[in-house]
Amino acid sequence: MRQDELLRALSALRRAQVGGQRAPHKPLLLLWLLTRLHRSGSSAVTYAEAEGPVSRLINDFGPALASPARTPERAAMPFVHLERTLWDLRDAQGTPLPPSTAERGGLLRKAGAHGRLHPAVEMLCADPATLASVVRLVLEEHFTPSLTQPLCDALGLQPETLLAGGDLREVLVRRRARRAGFAEEVLDAYRHACAVCGYDGRLAGRSVGLEAAHIRWHSHHGPDTVTNGLALCALHHTLFDLGALGLTTELRIRISPLYAARSQAGRCLHTLQGRPLAQPDHHSPGPDHIRWHHRQVFKHATAAA
Repeated sequence: MRQDELLRALSALRRAQVGGQRAPHKPLLLLWLLTRLHRSGSSAVTYAEAEGPVSRLINDFGPALASPARTPERAAMPFVHLERTLWDLRDAQGTPLPPSTAERGGLLRKAGAHGRLHPAVEMLCADPATLASVVRLVLEEHFTPSLTQPLCDALGLQPETLLAGGDLREVLVRRRARRAGFAEEVLDAYRHACAVCGYDGRLAGRSVGLEAAHIRWHSHHGPDTVTNGLALCALHHTLFDLGALGLTTELRIRISPLYAARSQAGRCLHTLQGRPLAQPDHHSPGPDHIRWHHRQVFKHATAAA
């Protein structure tokens, strides 16, 4: 396997869905395995070792789960279903486990399930530039840019590591490029102020700490249009993409019932509940995009419709 073949295999990673919701379980398991490989030189792991940390990643960066009882074992699905072109899964006796294996944490623990990325994948990812390209590819294909830092923090990766990779444009020819001018159009429509809190800081005449956010993520077919954009300060952009913040179709702000804070500054977020979103000069946020974010990103107490 060559580097370009590995990158193309990762680019073709099947996007799983559970109950109509995005399921970033496999990308998160893969990122966790690559971090493990980076630290120890091996991706070999038992399900019992992976269950806790991978399930936490899925809880933090995936949609809310309808049944909280299954929260601790959310790693079971990707552990079984990660593409076998990349992943070798076996039981305690070394017998390969098929993709039809039940996605049950207790069963996998009892079977002594353990897996490892194939030797060719590990060998390629031992090269820092290839590892960086692989991690960047997974992040770009399955997440949104404002989550790069939080994901790196959760994985224990230094963001500078990602700069070692080469140009991915030839590998990602099928990937839709972002439309030039999107950010400027969104910021202009919202008069260069955060639609949530009104922050409008400028430095030497230029907006600082203000970003154009996609409501429906670009990586999930969100269009580069003002109706799919929000001007948000860096803080509220991150909270929006993590699902701590959301919107109603009546363009009012909602705060996740799972959000909590100890400090007065942190608790200030709750004061935004029910407040109207600032309106752009034209093309208000599209209700279909808001519904996508509400279902696919916003952190509900349960995964209600």
